[in-house]
Parts: sequence; C-alpha cells; structure tokens
Amino acid sequence: MEFNQGHVPIMKQEILSFIKESSIPASFLLDATFGRGGHSKYYLDYFKDLKVLACDRDIEAVEYGQVYLKSFIEQKRLYFIHKNFKDIDTQDFSIFSKKECSHILVDLGVSSPQIDKDDRGFSFYKNGPLDMRMDRGQKLTAADIINTWSEKELINIFQQNGEVYSPYRVVRAILEDRKSQLFTDTLSLAGLIERVDSWRKKSFHPATKYFMGLRIEVNSELSVLKESLESFVDYLKPGGRLIVLSFHSLEDRIVKHLFKSLKHKGNVLTKKIVKASDDEKKINPRSRSAKLRVFEKAL
Repeated sequence: MEFNQGHVPIMKQEILSFIKESSIPASFLLDATFGRGGHSKYYLDYFKDLKVLACDRDIEAVEYGQVYLKSFIEQKRLYFIHKNFKDIDTQDFSIFSKKECSHILVDLGVSSPQIDKDDRGFSFYKNGPLDMRMDRGQKLTAADIINTWSEKELINIFQQNGEVYSPYRVVRAILEDRKSQLFTDTLSLAGLIERVDSWRKKSFHPATKYFMGLRIEVNSELSVLKESLESFVDYLKPGGRLIVLSFHSLEDRIVKHLFKSLKHKGNVLTKKIVKASDDEKKINPRSRSAKLRVFEKAL
C-alpha cells in the first residue's frame, strides 16, 4: 500500500494560498480531521519549519498516519492524538511547547477509505455491516437507529440531517420490515429505499440523503461542529486562520453563521464560498460539493 492510496486531498492548493497569505508564518497547524493525511503531508513538505498536531476520532486513520508519515514523527514535526476534535484542548499543544496555533484546518468530509471499505458501513453501493461509526469505540451504530428508533425520530433524522423532503413512505417501510427481520447490512437498507423511493427522478442514488442523515446522526456531526468552531478561534494566535472545508449545505450553513457571529474576534476572509476548480472536479468528482470558508483572528 502506498501513502494516501485511494484518497486525494481536496482543494489543497486553495488552502495553501490562504496559509501562505497569512500575516503570520505557518509554524503550528492543528489538523483537526487528519483522515488519510493528504493535507498534513502536503503542508509539512511545503513549509519546512511547520509542526502539525494531527487529530482524528478514527483509530485506523491515526494508525495509518503513524506508519506512513513516520519520518515527520521522527523529525518531531508531527504528533497524533486519537480523539474527537470537539475534545481537543490547549493542553494537547504542550507536546510542541505551544499555547496557540498559527492555523487550524477542519476537513469535514468522510475520507475515501471510510467510504470505500465495506466493513465501515458508509456505502450504499457495497454490502457491509450497517455501522457508520467514525469512532468504532462508540456504542451507537446506524443499525441501532434503524432498528430501534421511533417513527418520529427517524423522520426527523432524514428531514433535518439528510434534507429529505418527504421520508414518510421510506420510514413506514422500515418500521414494517423490521418487525419480521432487523436491518443488519447496508444493501438491505439501500434496497428498501430504492424500492420505495425510486419512482422519483433523481440525478443521484435515492439512498444518498438517507445514508447521509444516518451518518450525521451516528457521529453527532452537526452538534460537534457547533461546539468546536468557536473554541478553535480562541486557540489561534492573533493573525491565525481557521480554515473549514465542508461538503453539504447543513455544515456550510453552520460555518457561515458562526463565522458571522465571531466578527468581533476577527474577519471572515471568504465573503463568498470558495469552490474547487473545474479541473479538480474533473479529476476528483468528490470535490464537486466542497465549500471552503476561512476566518482570520484579529491581530
């Protein structure tokens, strides 16, 4: 296996530009969502004095990075912590004798290996356990939600998290089918959704938004984001930049509104969202939905 196999860091050049244009040097980057490390490696290679604290709630991501970025660890330029980014504390910075970051990067996308590996349960194209946990140490799985939560709770998940306009027929079918057999794998759920919801003409698989809504609920993604961003601004040096890459409108809305509410602490550098270039979209289709926003802490 080669480093970063199967995963391409999105908008790395645009992010690099925002780091380079900072009024303070790139000295200490908190990569709050390490994933497969494409961003961290790129910026460690580019900025020779940069140190990176890499965080991920997925132990597989941490173990992967510790092997394939071992040289940076040996240079004492890279250190890993296994935790949800909402639990990051300034005490974690002490490994580099730092109190503040020059830059913080939050990439909210699900990494390609998570999507592509059958046993993680994120994909509706490949069969696997109905799991969807980014942190396999947590108890709640997608199967728990589908098999035990009430009709009202399931409707709320799909409407609020998945932005499904009318999930009622699918939810009723789930409730009916689970009476005789519980849902344990991804394709059984995807098949039900396709059967019940496929009459609508869509440019994407009918299970897309349902699976997104489930994944967001399993991992508390929106509440974690709301809890964390304001703290991250406080973790920055004056002139430091918080860079957030989101992939759907719910996340982007949270980032946009929170950045506006923090104007007394600095400036929103992206008056309009920055999107991937046409060339990148052709090379990496997963970049098509990416939205980049940047906040700079006041000097």
